[in-house]
Amino acid sequence: MSFTNKKITFALFFGNRGFFPGELIDGAREELKKAVTDAGYNWICMDESKTKYGAVETPTEGAAYAEFLEENKGKYDGVILSMPNFSDENGAIVALKDVKVPILVQAFPDEIGLMDFAHRRDAMCGKFAMCNLLRQAGIPYSLTKKFTIAPSDPEFGGELKRFAALCRVVNGMRSFNLGTFGARTTAFKTVRVDEIALQKKGINVETIDLSEVFLRIDKVTDEKIEEKKKQILAITEFTGWPEEKLTNMAKTQAAFEELIADYKLDAIAVRCWDEFQKYYGIAPCTSLSLLNEAGISAACEVDVVNAIMMRALSLASDEPTMLLDYNNNYGNDPDKAIMFHCGPIAPSMLEGKGEVIEHLMFKKSYGDGSGVGVNKGRIKPGKVTFGSIRTENGRIHAFVAEGEFTNDPIEEAFFGSGKVMEKKNIDNVSNFMAENGYKHHIAITYGEHLDVISEAFEKYLDYDNVAL
Repeated sequence: MSFTNKKITFALFFGNRGFFPGELIDGAREELKKAVTDAGYNWICMDESKTKYGAVETPTEGAAYAEFLEENKGKYDGVILSMPNFSDENGAIVALKDVKVPILVQAFPDEIGLMDFAHRRDAMCGKFAMCNLLRQAGIPYSLTKKFTIAPSDPEFGGELKRFAALCRVVNGMRSFNLGTFGARTTAFKTVRVDEIALQKKGINVETIDLSEVFLRIDKVTDEKIEEKKKQILAITEFTGWPEEKLTNMAKTQAAFEELIADYKLDAIAVRCWDEFQKYYGIAPCTSLSLLNEAGISAACEVDVVNAIMMRALSLASDEPTMLLDYNNNYGNDPDKAIMFHCGPIAPSMLEGKGEVIEHLMFKKSYGDGSGVGVNKGRIKPGKVTFGSIRTENGRIHAFVAEGEFTNDPIEEAFFGSGKVMEKKNIDNVSNFMAENGYKHHIAITYGEHLDVISEAFEKYLDYDNVAL
């Protein structure tokens, strides 16, 4: 994915029922088109001449709308099922029975003073009937927060923004390629994963041996090295280290990007130690920083399932994610904990440029200069959504929660990039993770997206999800 580059498009559906004023449909159509356009999204709409009022009431009219969707397959990300009046559910079932994208059911409100037979919509009542039959037919659908809402309502823009995020998550998660660069780190059985369970949910895992990665690194051209050096120096300070380290970091970045292009990968999970330290004297953290910024969810320590959670959160927020260790208690504060990782964090999630440092754990294990490449920085404060994924018994399990990164101090001697997370009774999250077999990693993005992720996972993607 590439953030903000793809504009969401909605297919607009208008319902009708002959007992009610069909004359209201023309105005509803123009009002909804304007609202979608004003919110920054695209729309497509069936030719009005195809059916009475350009709406759907009968099964025959439903078939015409289904044909319209088929002709435009791949051109829309979600359907807005608009109900200007009560609207017939039987035509809607025929129209939408093969839809594979999210559906938002929107009903126009009645207005005091316009409740006579010529103007009364009864769309509120009709929405119950519509949703009932959609459920009976096994067609998943989404609701507006306000049960009846006009597109001209100032709050409708927020409804569209939320629905657009839901569409991104559902459509982006149903089929994608995830690459593992290297085998699972031997010491981390915690990142074992059921690839067959993932494949059944449309997640294809391509395993690429580190020998191929290293062959690519060794063949990077001088021109490409210089290009990647410039990208690295644009996001971080590189002072006091041999030029050879920067060259190896640049070659690693180029090789990763080449593999991503060749295998058409949307996310990766990398074996980041200990071969990179022994062969090249670097840590690949900065490469992961740049990839996460570019919209390729990049997890370290071959954490395949949390690369998946990172992708889901990025699709919801349309911004990068980070993968951090759920790492330290914060004194005796029951609502706070320290989240940390070495330095694979997207530059836009940091306050200013980072600084290339040496990985102290690798220095301890392999000697001075063995782990240069950690991009240390100050993580921004703000509201965040976080979660994790695991596989068990052939199923994908997930949890998602919301919290806040605070400005609470962490001592300067703290290694890497750490941030204090605040969430009421955070031990409830800790205990849930430990009780249910979640690893020590969590994927995090900025903003409040718990409801979008939960609805996407539970309603459309059939993951076993818990909202905490």
